Amino acid sequence: MSKIKKTSKGAKSKNGEISAPKGMRDIMSEQYYSFQGFFEKAQEVAVYYGFKPIDTPILEHEEVFTGAIGEGTDIVDKEMYTLRTKGGEHLALRPEHTAPLMRAYIEHGMQTLPQPVMFYQYGQIFRHDKPQRGRYRQFWQFDADVLGSDKSIMDALVIKTCVSILEEAGATNLSVDINSIGDKECRGGYIRELTSYYRKHVSGLAPLDRERLKTNPLRILDSKEEKTKEINVEAPDSVSFLCATCKKHFKEVLEYLEELGINYNINKNLVRGLSYYTRTVFEIIEQGRAEDETPLTLAGGGRYDYLAKQVGGKKDVPAVGFSIGVDRIVASPWYKKLSPRILKKPKIYFIQLGGEAKLKSLNIIEILRKAHIPIAQSISKDSLGSQLVIAEKLAIPYALIFGVKEALDNSVIVRDMGSRSQDTIKLSKLVEYLKELK
Repeated sequence: MSKIKKTSKGAKSKNGEISAPKGMRDIMSEQYYSFQGFFEKAQEVAVYYGFKPIDTPILEHEEVFTGAIGEGTDIVDKEMYTLRTKGGEHLALRPEHTAPLMRAYIEHGMQTLPQPVMFYQYGQIFRHDKPQRGRYRQFWQFDADVLGSDKSIMDALVIKTCVSILEEAGATNLSVDINSIGDKECRGGYIRELTSYYRKHVSGLAPLDRERLKTNPLRILDSKEEKTKEINVEAPDSVSFLCATCKKHFKEVLEYLEELGINYNINKNLVRGLSYYTRTVFEIIEQGRAEDETPLTLAGGGRYDYLAKQVGGKKDVPAVGFSIGVDRIVASPWYKKLSPRILKKPKIYFIQLGGEAKLKSLNIIEILRKAHIPIAQSISKDSLGSQLVIAEKLAIPYALIFGVKEALDNSVIVRDMGSRSQDTIKLSKLVEYLKELK
């Protein structure tokens, strides 16, 4: 775990330059709108499928994650940012959304509501991970979860919702890697068989995976170590050890996916990196447009029927959900660059000249705002030439020129930037006039 300590030094990197911390970044201007546009679209899709919003704190009690995610996982052992408050509380910056959601479900007595309850949420996640393509230490996720149902159709609904969001964002070449890792009735036998297999090949395992063999052998299945990958080819598969109930559940999930026309691939080594998963686990992968392009995992999730007790609940709560890594999507060449609803391209550039006009200029901007007429402006500028240059660079079709004479007459000049023709319009008629412009 990464401890957060107080420091008196400035915001400087190791080379002495002022910078954001490693793996973290500033998101601004058009990039900010790209994120905002994605979240609006994702919410729209989620609402159609019946999800409602929730927002959990960025900081949680550390045990929410150590109990839920589990020892022997990279997130708990290496990647959590933790701190101790002056009052002695041990807190952690959230490394994922699911455990806090279950904590909220229990805390607010949601088990008394009609089941299942369905939530979506989005926000920043923190992991002291190694930064790489599309992965940061502070990053954005969009999640949707169904709590209170063990029905296989809920697994399918979650996967379909996730695929629909990704397709709306511009992804076209998607496939679902899916597996079932069973429940507490049948997983024990599988883990014993898997452990026995790895012990026979322990000399060939990478050092990290030898440690995992002692704490969490399932994690070896998704090892990134080349030596271990070769051993995993012949590893026992979990589907062969499923009990009748889990086998039926998995079969039904696959039938729903086939009915929905969703391409899937049964991946026997898929377990996901969090120890709370049961039964269905899945990842949604963008296969790449070019033959030499590496497939990119955009989202993942699964069922977590025993998480409630792990975060302190008295009863198990069947649940299933997904998380989308938004940074990767926004950075992808196929992303549609969805625009948020608040972002309307202005067709008016407001220009003011002289002290009297500058004094009244904010009132004119407020008149236009109330009329929902988006504008661009640079009211800190004083010369007509500098403001017209900006208007031309932005390719805005009309300029509103408000000078000293216009300020005295309560009028404004509306100039067509293409034809250079212009009209003088009284302020009382301005909104009506502008709404008639094409």
